[in-house]
Amino acid sequence: MGVKLRLGAMMFLQYAIWGAWAPGLSEYLLNDLGFSGTQVGVIYSLLPLATIIAPFIGGQIADRYFAAQKVVALLQLVGGLFLFYISSISNYSGMLQMMFIYCLLYAPTLALTNSIAFINLENSEKEFGQIRVWGTIGWIVAGLALSGWRIMAKGTPAIEIAGDTLLLAGGFSIIMGLLSFALPNTPPTKKAAHPLAFLEAVKMLNNKNIIIFFIIAFIVSTELMFYYILTSPFLTSVKIGIDRDSVTGVMIIAQIAEILVMAFLLPYYLPRYGIRRMMIFGILAWPLRYLIFAIGSPTWLVIASLALHGFCYVFFFTVAFIYVDRVAAKDIRHSAQSLINLVVLGIGSFIGSIFAGYVQDTFTVGTETNWTNVFLVPFVLTIICAIAFLIFFREEEAPATSG
Repeated sequence: MGVKLRLGAMMFLQYAIWGAWAPGLSEYLLNDLGFSGTQVGVIYSLLPLATIIAPFIGGQIADRYFAAQKVVALLQLVGGLFLFYISSISNYSGMLQMMFIYCLLYAPTLALTNSIAFINLENSEKEFGQIRVWGTIGWIVAGLALSGWRIMAKGTPAIEIAGDTLLLAGGFSIIMGLLSFALPNTPPTKKAAHPLAFLEAVKMLNNKNIIIFFIIAFIVSTELMFYYILTSPFLTSVKIGIDRDSVTGVMIIAQIAEILVMAFLLPYYLPRYGIRRMMIFGILAWPLRYLIFAIGSPTWLVIASLALHGFCYVFFFTVAFIYVDRVAAKDIRHSAQSLINLVVLGIGSFIGSIFAGYVQDTFTVGTETNWTNVFLVPFVLTIICAIAFLIFFREEEAPATSG
């Protein structure tokens, strides 16, 4: 099996795991187990929290002690067993404890799979998008597989399984763990400048351009949660009027756009325009989307604007991962990816989730939400980020660690 095929399969399974449990777990917890909304919110906050705590450990181990693919294999195999066990838990305290342990196992693999891909690609700027796109496809396939199983279970109740969303994720995780042993060998650097790779990664922030980049990436990542958390209730609100049974199908427009942009536009335009220009294009797509949401009409334009997610996510965040790999020294590349994941998927997502919920509550009276005011908040903040990025950020070409 070729290197690119193995890396594509790695990305497919990495995000199929997440896509199997993240979209459907809340419904299971609320409707089947009777958890409260607050309890569900706490459980969903565990992955961002784990992404703050765990990735540096995984990055340190892969940068200094063991081959990255073996670290991923162990984490995914153990994680899969935890998911199988969690599917049998029905009480909140047990679910909370076990899900937190699982998230601590899964979180480091998000950064490690990125760095494995970067290290084993000849030209990451051209090729990474074509590899990473399989992660989005994996997310979609997992959701469709779960939906298909549940449709069959309606006609054949005997095959209905409690906790199916967790069992599916566990199955993907076990397969991912086994596949990881067949991934390209990605050993730790033998001659490292410093024994603590994660400290060297943090030293990257001494560079003016890199700290500006990280600050803006953090702010933008908080605004991403407005899309992830509030788009569905916005689309099904009286203002837009999408049927609840149809909203998932409508929102798949965003994932399709992400696939097309990542697979075809990113490899073509990134080598021609460079990282700075691509990220500027990406960051400008954010306020455009939120402005359309704030206006809220016509409905066809709101639905069409979901396609902007492909540009928002790929041209900013995917390019951000490429940038970090470019500026990191070779002996800290796993830890550098852990650092950007900590900022974006960890701290940014955690704070953004709380902030998005707070903004919605602020502009909600009774059951009526003023969606115009809600989406003007991320519109203004992403406009400020775009201006700051344009004025202050300059692209680094060489590793920016102090060694």
